[in-house]
Amino acid sequence: MMEVELDDAELVRKISSGTDREAETELYRRMAPRIRLYGLRHLRNEQAAEDLTQQVLITTLNALRACRLREPEKLASFVLGTCRMTALDLRRTAHRKERLLEQFGAELTAPVQPIMPRVDYDKLRRCVQNLKERERTVVVMTFYDERTSSDLAGFLDVSEANLRMIRHRAILRLRQCMGVAA
Repeated sequence: MMEVELDDAELVRKISSGTDREAETELYRRMAPRIRLYGLRHLRNEQAAEDLTQQVLITTLNALRACRLREPEKLASFVLGTCRMTALDLRRTAHRKERLLEQFGAELTAPVQPIMPRVDYDKLRRCVQNLKERERTVVVMTFYDERTSSDLAGFLDVSEANLRMIRHRAILRLRQCMGVAA
């Protein structure tokens, strides 16, 4: 911990140099209670005040490390301005969420019924039977036997790339036969 109480300008200079982590700790010690109080007053929510404290301190530290504070003696004013802008942004975000929930909330909470297309299994059986023997073997072993591509490629003595092409063409033919858009 720092032995001598630094003024804001000296604190800013130490943080800007990037070598003094104790100065960053001192910034937190000085500013966190003020930021939190600002958040409680303006956001009226404990969690929002904690979020504000974290965001403002991160923004302030990043600005100080990047030497973006032109007047180091005005650290408190910079932090207060950052509080205002961040709190405003948090309120805007909360209002947007509320409006979206009002507008779309009923749709989001409604139970979702999965829409399963009705499958004509007789037609599918005929379509599979009309495939070439190699295509039919690939489709059946892939989807019914759940064989991996490498296992199936070895079984059929073809490359995996060739197997994928056979499967792709077979699925396209099945879709055409079933009247399903690709």
